[in-house]
Amino acid sequence: MENKKEMRTWLDDLNLNHPLVIAGPCSAETEEQVLKIAHELKNTDVSYFRAGIWKPRTRPGMFEGVGALGLKWLQKVKAETGMKTCTEVANAAHVKLALEHDVDLLWIGARSTVSPFIMQEIADALQGTDKPVLIKNPVNPDLALWLGGIERIYKAGVKNIGAIHRGFSTYEKTKYRNTPEWQLAIEFQNKYPDIPLINDPSHITGKRDMIFDVSQTALDLNFDGLMIETHYDPENAWSDAAQQVTPSTLIQIMKDLKIRKESDSEADYNKSLDNLRAQIDVIDNQIIELLGKRMKSADGIGALKKQKNVAVLQSKRWNEILGKMVLEGEAKGLSEEFILKMFKAIHQESINHQEKVING
Repeated sequence: MENKKEMRTWLDDLNLNHPLVIAGPCSAETEEQVLKIAHELKNTDVSYFRAGIWKPRTRPGMFEGVGALGLKWLQKVKAETGMKTCTEVANAAHVKLALEHDVDLLWIGARSTVSPFIMQEIADALQGTDKPVLIKNPVNPDLALWLGGIERIYKAGVKNIGAIHRGFSTYEKTKYRNTPEWQLAIEFQNKYPDIPLINDPSHITGKRDMIFDVSQTALDLNFDGLMIETHYDPENAWSDAAQQVTPSTLIQIMKDLKIRKESDSEADYNKSLDNLRAQIDVIDNQIIELLGKRMKSADGIGALKKQKNVAVLQSKRWNEILGKMVLEGEAKGLSEEFILKMFKAIHQESINHQEKVING
């Protein structure tokens, strides 16, 4: 699959003067709920009204969506508000029903993208459709798997494609529901700059109060749009209540987000500079997070040394680390002077942590 300008034609044809916004409830619950939210989002910057019709849940017995009945509600949304509609499809039967009900855009979820067999089944069902199809990243941070899913859809003759970055599952405890792993999304953009890339801050954060900050980071990184879950009564939503915002909150978020000026005489320069700076900000945050994890390991070492009455400083071990890091740094184009300064500072902080534990 080659990168082509035509890949973004479906988005460019919308002639938007703002990032694409896809919004609506996590799950379609009732006809009244769907229509009420749609009417509140009508005449805003929302281009596509989303609603989950089939909901893949981790365990049986949880609400798994209203099913095909909800597709008729989406048809009413389009008839009453003029908004385009979209929903998630997870198998060939879903695709058939969604196309029969003239859903305008389909997306494939993270649980489906992770399986090449499921992706091929969906690709076969989508053969030759002119509907835009967006592919979410798989649950695990595997760029090849994400691109493989997109390629299967592309090879089925689907030319209007896009990607959704919804973050990645992890066993580690973080402030995110799904860690963004921004660097992977940046790598995706570098490989296929013309495939529209949409950010899903709702699933990344899992918390409504973090949605604005993640959305702003995504726009700073040149994402083409946002998918934000919206409900008029989020606290009582039937699924993912904590991550949904009210329509009025969404409208305020859209107003407050900072969008780059395209009319500036140096727009290309400023855009490239802002993008690179945003990448540095992301990497700096990752460095801080990794250093925090390193010091937690140092705390564990301090506890073991205290238990066995072992000295904090182990010169042989330290010299081995330093020599190895100098070589690793040189391979990455980093000077020996820089590596020595950085790791001496890290080592001193590690010693401070261990001494605090031992003397605690």
